[in-house]
Amino acid sequence: MTKKDNMTIIGGTRGLGRWIAEHLNNDFNITITSRNEASGLEVAKELNVEYSNDNIEAIQNADIVIFSVPIEHMADTIKDVAPHAPENCLLMDVCSVKTEAAKALTKYAPQNVEILPCHPMFGPRIPSIKRQIVVLTPVENRANNWLERVKKYLTALDCELVITTPHEHDKYMSIVQGLTHFSFITLASTIRKLNINVKRSRSFSSPVYSLMLDMVSRIVYQNPYLYYSIQKNNKETAYAREALIKEGIYLSKLIKDGKEEDFVKNIVESSEHLDEREEALIRSDKAIGMLSEKANILTKSIGKEVGVKDLYSENIHIGIVKNVTSKCVILEDSKEVSLKISNVDILSEKEVFEWKKTNIELEQFNLSVQLPSRCDERYLIKMFENIDCIIDVKLKEIEQISDSMTKFTFDCSTFNKDDKKYVEEFVEGIGGKII
Repeated sequence: MTKKDNMTIIGGTRGLGRWIAEHLNNDFNITITSRNEASGLEVAKELNVEYSNDNIEAIQNADIVIFSVPIEHMADTIKDVAPHAPENCLLMDVCSVKTEAAKALTKYAPQNVEILPCHPMFGPRIPSIKRQIVVLTPVENRANNWLERVKKYLTALDCELVITTPHEHDKYMSIVQGLTHFSFITLASTIRKLNINVKRSRSFSSPVYSLMLDMVSRIVYQNPYLYYSIQKNNKETAYAREALIKEGIYLSKLIKDGKEEDFVKNIVESSEHLDEREEALIRSDKAIGMLSEKANILTKSIGKEVGVKDLYSENIHIGIVKNVTSKCVILEDSKEVSLKISNVDILSEKEVFEWKKTNIELEQFNLSVQLPSRCDERYLIKMFENIDCIIDVKLKEIEQISDSMTKFTFDCSTFNKDDKKYVEEFVEGIGGKII
């Protein structure tokens, strides 16, 4: 795939369609469509792509057409658009339910057009496709030319590819998505029905409970209509839900009837079936330990300046660490701010430096210093650049004072006014004389 390939995204203003338009814009000439013209034009301008409010017109010169519309509208949209696809182009969808989409593509795409149902296993919040899983579900003899090109392109982006059939995809998605979402949504609903004060419950929480609650919250905070569509449109999910409910009733009855051995046996057998027990423990230990690790790092930084990034708002906070609890860190800069440790990433020293360099107004001052004439200006510049507080430095003027001494004037930038004194002391410490 090259830049000259034209890609049309049907429904490219929101969700995964918009993500594709934004992140693949350097590799393709992209056109997005939307029923809302005002929104479509706004997104197209923001992402520097083309916009069309006519799906049929938008695909006329397309090499690749990607359908990114809600599950319940996918088959009808394919039915309306696919018959008009130009010869030799590729039709793809990014629907999370593959059987019906694959049937629609097979039925309505002309024989001189290739089809490749696809499911990116990530949401539009991720910053990069690197190391993400993409499932391809090719239909026999309908992607003979494009399949290898797509695989090569995604592999070059460091994606992890899974090749399967639409039916197998939906069977596993009924567990990976359907059962997982349903279980977490049921947990959230149960906690609500029991009238549990969630904030208060965190005061009593174990690391496992905190991690589980975060995962439950992650699910229910996102698009509820999408979750309903996944439950409703993947036929395999209905079987998984029924099995879950039946198993829950069975286990509950074992406890009620005092059948300890049967209950324990069930857990042991389930543990053996899940496999990768050691790996699972390592991964979960790492996830659980992340909060403690961040808290430890921040505790050791009390009294020092640190930078953190809010994972939700993406705001950067730079300040002196005042206090750290098991759940929060308190920073002070121009004002005091309290942040949940679970909601932030700690920035590296380099990241803090780069942010401050871009976002804080720098202090400028000239520094004239008398040094031996034999000093090489290139090494003097390097020396200044290596002073911790120096952000930028330029050699402004050179003036010969005597046969052996020269005045060098530097234009310096720092974050704080007080840094000038530190720089002067540094220069005097190496034998320079401030003029």
